[in-house]
Amino acid sequence: MTQQIKALSVHLFTATGAVFAMLAMLAAVDAKWDLMFLWLVVAFIVDGIDGPLARKYDVKTNSPQYDGMILDLIIDYLTYIFIPAFALFESGMLPDWTGWVCILIITYTSALYMVDTRMKTKDNSFSGFPATWNMLVLVIFATEPNFWIILFLVVACAITMFTPLKFIHPVRTERWRWISLPVALVWTATAGMAAWVNFHPGPLVTTILAGTSIYLLIAGILQQLIPQKS
Repeated sequence: MTQQIKALSVHLFTATGAVFAMLAMLAAVDAKWDLMFLWLVVAFIVDGIDGPLARKYDVKTNSPQYDGMILDLIIDYLTYIFIPAFALFESGMLPDWTGWVCILIITYTSALYMVDTRMKTKDNSFSGFPATWNMLVLVIFATEPNFWIILFLVVACAITMFTPLKFIHPVRTERWRWISLPVALVWTATAGMAAWVNFHPGPLVTTILAGTSIYLLIAGILQQLIPQKS
């Protein structure tokens, strides 16, 4: 198999995320939240794999007819932002005006963030909350907090998108990757388990899901506070 075919195969693999997004949206329209999130977890796995493959096979050089970055951004907006925002709005957890506030804040601010040229930091982390609403909304479904807490989390994360606070990429951020990557894998597994049992995972899975979420949320900020030894 030539490098060109391998590079093209990476684009084709990335594009499957659009299919999983459609399957997730169809499930969301029918309020099948467990099935919706299972498809989003599958899309999340694809998104975690295609980046390393794209760099390995140098898709920009070997398959330049397709722009993998634009393709990735389109799918990310659907799976990370649009569909989770719709699910949060339709879930019934946000009464009256709070649902409208959250869905408008998420979709509007995330659209700006996705095209922000300052999104990435020098160490391949993210500057500001990386619009991973799929992860936050999944945890909300699993833990079912008070709607005021949900509203606070949405507003706080949206504001944080436009600050210099750092958020790690579990695969690409080298510092602490020895723990960040396993934590991300555990998060993915427990997220899938929570969705599989229709968000009644029991205290152990819920605790692990919450704990790994907190680590992924604050690890980058801790790295800013703790100087790296030279």
